[in-house]
Amino acid sequence: NGEACAELLSASHAHAKNKKLQLENAEALCSRFLRPLSPWDESVAAHLRCCWAAAQDDPVTCYSCQTTIVQTFNRILQTHKEDNWALPVMYVVIADLRTFANRADSAQIRSGRGKPGELLEKAADCIMSCFRVCVSDTRSTLDVSKKWGTLPIVNSLFKIYFKTNKMQLCKPLIRAIESSNIKDNFRQSHLVTYKYYVGRKAMFDNDYEKAEEYLSYAFDHCYSYSERNQRLVLVYLIPVKMMTGC
Repeated sequence: NGEACAELLSASHAHAKNKKLQLENAEALCSRFLRPLSPWDESVAAHLRCCWAAAQDDPVTCYSCQTTIVQTFNRILQTHKEDNWALPVMYVVIADLRTFANRADSAQIRSGRGKPGELLEKAADCIMSCFRVCVSDTRSTLDVSKKWGTLPIVNSLFKIYFKTNKMQLCKPLIRAIESSNIKDNFRQSHLVTYKYYVGRKAMFDNDYEKAEEYLSYAFDHCYSYSERNQRLVLVYLIPVKMMTGC
């Protein structure tokens, strides 16, 4: 069960605050019980150490542990040749990696170490490895294809590239999604996020017609109760409509 497994590796799930699960060194314990499922034992050990580091308010160690989790999970993903049940796990671990990279960057800057966005950029490289596995999945039938994971990964990378002012790196990702045979069949929430970022990029590229198309889609298909997200879209959609005279 991918959803249940995702909860067990989520840094924001209630179990992460359980002191009995906040273990600085869990490798031996996890190897003892999970060795037949290797390398899942490595992911779980890193997760328990991450829970411990979060309790110690140590975002840099959290980032390091989460990087290990994503790298290990990428190896796991490659072994799943004919199924995609683990995609919900991937969504959770890369989202947590982005969160911890943000916090770690802030902590390092406060302490006078590192450059702004340095760890976020490294996190993007790590996340990109998962994208390559998903986008290159040509062996599975469509219903169990890992290609369904490409858009959520692209959205995570967009968030990093916009924050680190590396928007030029979005171009090959956009090309990959636009050429996909399932580009219109992704989950609506993922499509809204994608259209929002592509629309913003088009605006910065002075392609106002494309910006209006994508931002209008994001606004029109945004959940009605997501007022915050609607406001975020309007911040860019209103100026674009003024520029196009609509």
